[in-house]
Parts: sequence; C-alpha cells; structure tokens
Amino acid sequence: MVGAITYDLVSLLKDCYIAWPIPRVHEWVQHYHQRLLDAGLIDCSAQQFQRWFDFMGLQRHLKVLGIFSRLSLRDNKPGYLKDIPLTFSYALNTCSAYEELADFHLFLNTQIKPVLAESL
Repeated sequence: MVGAITYDLVSLLKDCYIAWPIPRVHEWVQHYHQRLLDAGLIDCSAQQFQRWFDFMGLQRHLKVLGIFSRLSLRDNKPGYLKDIPLTFSYALNTCSAYEELADFHLFLNTQIKPVLAESL
C-alpha cells in the first residue's frame, strides 16, 4: 500500500509495546531520512522529516489509544490497557515538543492524564 513515508518507521520505532531509547530513535530517524534522500525518494530537511515522523506518530498513537479503549470497553478485552501508558507518553512527548500543540498538551495533561491515573 502507498501511504505516508513515515508511517512504517513510526510503527517500528514508536511501537506501542516497546520503548526504544530516545537517542537511538533519533539516530534511526536520521539514518532513514538520509537513505531516502540518497535514493531520491524525498527532498526535505532533516527537521521537516522529524516533524513528519512526530506528527504521524501522534496521529497513530491517538488512534491506537482509542482502539485500546474500545477493545476494553466494548469488546471486554482489557489486556491492552497495560499498553496505554507507553502509548499515551508518546503522545504527551510529541505534544510537548511543538508549540502549536501546547493547548492539546495542556488538555491531555489536565483532562486525560488524571483519568488514566485513576483507571489504570
């Protein structure tokens, strides 16, 4: 399938079940960006590519948080709830890194995080 150039990379490096060391993730993202440049598949700065990676990750993690919640609430499969803290932390970290996401970061911290703390 054809999709966002960062989707598979986010899926591997910001997996909902394993946390890689952040400096290592940055190295892998930079290396992948360079390989795409060398192959002529993209023409963007490392900063722009990082932004695409981060925003794709945020979108993906918000979707997954909804899926994990649905699996527990509707489908009576609470096993995925244990994976919410890592997935949520990815979303929080991304929001904290971008000024335009400051309001969303505040919302996640003040409205969602306390509810998660009570329910997990």
